[in-house]
Amino acid sequence: MGEWIHGRDEVLETPRILESAPVLERWKDRLLTWTRVFTDHQSRPPGLAVIRVGSDPASVIYVSRKKKMTETLGFFFEEHVLSSRITPRELSQKIASLNESHLIDGIILQLPLPGDHDPSPYLAMIDPVKDVDGLHPLNRGLLYSQNALGFVPCTPWGCLELLRHYGYTFEGKSAVVVGRSILVGRPLAALLIRENATVTLAHSHTKDLASVTSQADFLFVAAGQKLLIEPKHVKRGAVVLDIGIHRIDSGLVGDVDYAELIDSDVLRGGAISPVPGGVGPLTVLGLMHNTLLAAFQRCAISFPVS
Repeated sequence: MGEWIHGRDEVLETPRILESAPVLERWKDRLLTWTRVFTDHQSRPPGLAVIRVGSDPASVIYVSRKKKMTETLGFFFEEHVLSSRITPRELSQKIASLNESHLIDGIILQLPLPGDHDPSPYLAMIDPVKDVDGLHPLNRGLLYSQNALGFVPCTPWGCLELLRHYGYTFEGKSAVVVGRSILVGRPLAALLIRENATVTLAHSHTKDLASVTSQADFLFVAAGQKLLIEPKHVKRGAVVLDIGIHRIDSGLVGDVDYAELIDSDVLRGGAISPVPGGVGPLTVLGLMHNTLLAAFQRCAISFPVS
C-alpha cells in the first residue's frame, strides 16, 4: 500500500499518493487510438458542443481546458457563448439546434447558470444520447440500473478510474461520500452501489460527521467546503479521495486538510489524492470518454473502450 520507512524506534508505512498523471497518459493513448478509428470509419471526428451562458471566470477556465483536450484528441469542438440576459426560449432553441446537428455527438450545458436560474429544465432538453455530462433525468436514473446503459457523470467516473488504476476494489467495503450534488455525490454513491460497496451519503445536515466518516474504508469528499476533513474524520488506513478545489492565498487546496492528514499517522497504510493533481484532471478525461462513447453509439458502432 505504501512505502516503508525504517526509524530508530518503529517502522512507519507512508500513505500512497494517488496522482492522476499515469491514468491520464494511459487513457489518452486509448482515446487517441479509437478517435482515429471513428474518424476513419465516419469521415468526420467526434463532435462536442459546450453551451456557456454568461462570463463566469471559473466557467471560462473550465471550458478552455475542455477545448484543449479536444484539440489533443482530434475532436471537433464548438463553444456557444450566450449572454446572461438570454431568454429561456432562446436557450431552448440553441439546445434544440445542437440536438439536431449531425456533427455534434455530445452536448454540455456549462454550470452554474447565471443568477438563480434553475438548470433542470434545460438539462432535460438535451437529447439523452448526447448528454455526455450524464445529467439528463433518464441517464441519472439509469445509474441505478444493473446494466451500464447511460452516461456516467465525469467526475465520479474519474474517481473510480483513479482507484482502479491503483488496484483498489470496492466489494464489501464501507464507502462514505460527503456531498450530495447531482454532479458528484449522488451519482458517485450510485456507482459505488453498483460495485457492491456499502454506501453512506453524508451532507451538510449530517450530525456528528466525524462519527460517520471515520467508519469508511473509502472516503470521498465533495462537500464544497475547504479543509473540512481533518484526521479525526478518517479511519486509520483509509483511502481518501479529495474532490474539492479552492483557491487560497498560498495556492490550491481541497475539501481535505491534506497537510494535517499527511503529518498525522491516520493514513498509515492508506492513501490520499492530492489537490491539485488528483481527481480534477480526470473530470475532463471522463468528458472525452463519454463523447467518444456517444459518437460510437450514435453511429451504431461497437465501442471498444470500457
